[in-house]
Amino acid sequence: MSGFSVVIPARYGSTRLPGKPLIDLAGKTMIERVVERALSSSASSVIVATDDERVVDAVRNLPVQSLLTSSDHESGSDRVQEVASHKRWTSEHVVVNVQGDEPLIPPAVIDQVASLLEGDTPFAASTLSEPIQRLEEAMDPNVVKVVCDRQGKALYFSRAPIPWDRSRFPEQGKFDFQRLWRRHIGIYAYRVGALNDFVELPKSQLEEIEKLEQLRFLENGYSIVVAEACEQIPAGVDTDFDVVRVRETLSDYSD
Repeated sequence: MSGFSVVIPARYGSTRLPGKPLIDLAGKTMIERVVERALSSSASSVIVATDDERVVDAVRNLPVQSLLTSSDHESGSDRVQEVASHKRWTSEHVVVNVQGDEPLIPPAVIDQVASLLEGDTPFAASTLSEPIQRLEEAMDPNVVKVVCDRQGKALYFSRAPIPWDRSRFPEQGKFDFQRLWRRHIGIYAYRVGALNDFVELPKSQLEEIEKLEQLRFLENGYSIVVAEACEQIPAGVDTDFDVVRVRETLSDYSD
């Protein structure tokens, strides 16, 4: 699918990694790495949305647009919507939210998540998932799980291990992990009209409980389609350990 836009929210003031977008990753900043991945997709435009002039300066020589957005946004979705409003995109325009801390994201999955909203579809947004391979992942509240209906429509997202296999749980060695649990991958495509609606809705009860903003869509009757990622997506950068891991991976690429 072509004709969609990518917005990369890049907040400078990360709690765990201050100045995260400008962290050096094997000779380039994090935001440069993410921009390169987005430019390799089929997107018709790529825009960096940030709250800090230093990030704007970091991408000034790259073939992307940048926009200085409000420092009051609570989420990347709010920042993406500000860009959509500024650009006056139509309600049917598709925009992909590529997180600014995903320097290894495959361009193919950016195209994939956008393609899920192609044509006449009832979905407000799309996202991706992949099988969970280990019990530790299923039990980790930082790994968000998703369950879907037979058509791929999201039924629920949770930090809990859903679905709960009541009969097999005591026999941990007998789990069919790929059938049972799926990890939600935090890349989204939205129709701009649905994104405009989303930011006007109050935070929902389930969203507040789970601390998962996508539940605001579901609790208000909007549909999200979920597909299995066409390529494995390496974890993003949230900690100092992640920085070391990504640097090593990028060094391997260049060897």
